[in-house]
Amino acid sequence: MNIAEKFHEGGLFMYFILVFGMLTLGFIVERAVTLYHLVKMPPPDFRQRLLDYLLRGDIRGAESFAKATAPKSAIGGIVEVGCHLRANAGGEEEVQSRMDERLGAEISAIDRRTGFLAMFGNVATLLGLLGTIAGMIQSFAAVATASPADRATMLSKGISEAMNCTAFGLIVAIPALVAFAVFQNRTDRLVTRLTEITTQVYHDLIFLAEGSTRAERARSV
Repeated sequence: MNIAEKFHEGGLFMYFILVFGMLTLGFIVERAVTLYHLVKMPPPDFRQRLLDYLLRGDIRGAESFAKATAPKSAIGGIVEVGCHLRANAGGEEEVQSRMDERLGAEISAIDRRTGFLAMFGNVATLLGLLGTIAGMIQSFAAVATASPADRATMLSKGISEAMNCTAFGLIVAIPALVAFAVFQNRTDRLVTRLTEITTQVYHDLIFLAEGSTRAERARSV
């Protein structure tokens, strides 16, 4: 008996499991492409190159550098906002709030679909269980009206068909939950790294840029 026959024997709930299986596959592909290819961390020398601009008091240059980096990494846009505000004499609270706002948007974009995989895995398992229970209820109802000679055969066949739902539900649920764990770990690492760099750059903008500007003014006097 092939998979197609087992699928049709599983009953109505198999089609719901199939829908969640297709959604799971689509979300796994989308999350893999997004988290491992589209969302990138800045180059290792990003902060050092930014510091070179800030130590010279060239906040506009730091802004241009961050803007050029923005299409290649998530941190670029956050740093660009902070540099732009600081170059226009933005206060500490304004810089922090705007950088936090942009950081929140980046984190939301990174994490917005990962949680669906856990939901798909749980729902697929429950649908498989529900299909099994419904199939067994139907089997026991049919056995109750069958002749004694046919009851054992009908019962074993009915239970075998009902268990197909559980099997297919687990086939969908296991990859979904494994993918969720892997992608959630990747998401946490990206978010932690983004938050660390944002905090570091914020302090650089507030303290180093301010100190460099004062030193430059003192030399000019």
